[in-house]
Amino acid sequence: MAIATVSAGARLHVGFQNLSLARRRLYGGIGVGLEEPRVTVTAEPASGVECDDPLARAYASRAVDVLDVSGVALALEERLPRHVGLGSGTQLALSVLVATARAHDLDPRVRARAPAMGRGGRSGVGVATFEDGGSVVDAGHPTNRFTTEPPAEGDWTVPPVVARHDLPDDWRFLVVVPDAEPGRSGDDEDASMRSVVERADPAVADEIAGVVTRKLLPAAAEGRLEPFGEAVAEIGRKNGAWYADAQGGVFRPPAGTLVETLEECPVCTGVGQSSWGPVVYGVTDRDHAEEAEVAARAALRDNGLEGRVILSRSDSSGARVQIDG
Repeated sequence: MAIATVSAGARLHVGFQNLSLARRRLYGGIGVGLEEPRVTVTAEPASGVECDDPLARAYASRAVDVLDVSGVALALEERLPRHVGLGSGTQLALSVLVATARAHDLDPRVRARAPAMGRGGRSGVGVATFEDGGSVVDAGHPTNRFTTEPPAEGDWTVPPVVARHDLPDDWRFLVVVPDAEPGRSGDDEDASMRSVVERADPAVADEIAGVVTRKLLPAAAEGRLEPFGEAVAEIGRKNGAWYADAQGGVFRPPAGTLVETLEECPVCTGVGQSSWGPVVYGVTDRDHAEEAEVAARAALRDNGLEGRVILSRSDSSGARVQIDG
């Protein structure tokens, strides 16, 4: 009997390349895999599904069906905060899938099976960073397959990765998790995305394309921190222009006040909001990480917020798998 342990880092979602049906491809996620914080699950074969956590249990039930196995006993050892912009759903779902598969000595085929787990329907960043980490840009989906309604659940393939780069080991991502209302998910997220796609200005997508090709990708390939941060911040703000009506501004409250405060920090660049927030991030380096952390804690305090501040490297390898027995 094998016991499989899978641990995956969070991801930051910088934004999409296009949200307009007037362009040939829709979505096209841009993001970065992180080493911290992490989700960790342990699984072993069982008859039926055993798990104390309701969400992990639901994913375990899916995994058992997808893999056609007898069952799994699953324990959630570490968890990511939910609906804050760190990709908790995808990282948990895929961790459960892989742990269940490996406990039964099966190939998890993560990318092929992610849709059956309900993941990878818009952005492919979470799947890609789970697989290999890094700074990721995905190809999005052909627009002719979409209306303002998303495809039926599972009726998609995960968008392919068109660019991936390891980022320098001395870079640090500043992650600020304020104690605030969670970001949108599920039906609420679908409704918001529908509203955004119906009205998205295609000219914004053309501007983002220039930033991605002429600034973001060269900076990632060459490991240049300042240009990378500038590109990330610009992409985030242009995405925010699409979402302004849906979330009450370029950044949703209270992320907007944190972004504004952290933009004044001289050792931090690339400040933005991850996904629907409220997580706010920035990029610094090892030598200035402590100063950036102090600035982040001050930003929370000055804006009357409680919260957590994390400093993390970019993940360069994807999920970790350990098999015992």
